[in-house]
Amino acid sequence: MLSDSVQYFAALKIGEKRVKEAREYLNKISNGQAMPALALRDNKSNIWEPVGAENLYAVLNDAGGYVLTDVSGFMVVLCDKNGISKAIVRGLDTERKEAIIKSLQSDNVPEHMGEVALPV
Repeated sequence: MLSDSVQYFAALKIGEKRVKEAREYLNKISNGQAMPALALRDNKSNIWEPVGAENLYAVLNDAGGYVLTDVSGFMVVLCDKNGISKAIVRGLDTERKEAIIKSLQSDNVPEHMGEVALPV
């Protein structure tokens, strides 16, 4: 069995690669505004897992109870099937949000309907 630290770094390396790919994709459709998010799943145990390989999108705003820091408007998140965010674009007005969603939908990226875990 791998030690916790070896497993952590192996999972982190995989997760970072998935975050990088998600960010590059989101940058392509958001004029380079995407930021990286979470590389590891928080599963409340000592077993470290990378964020999932699949990409789903979610749209968040202040009204949904999400605090978008000092940037108002909408946030588009690429996340895995568990809602763990991999890349985010924030501070979007309705027009930019709709344009990004249209690109995601044309690329057949499904929408995530549940809770989303954001970096703190």
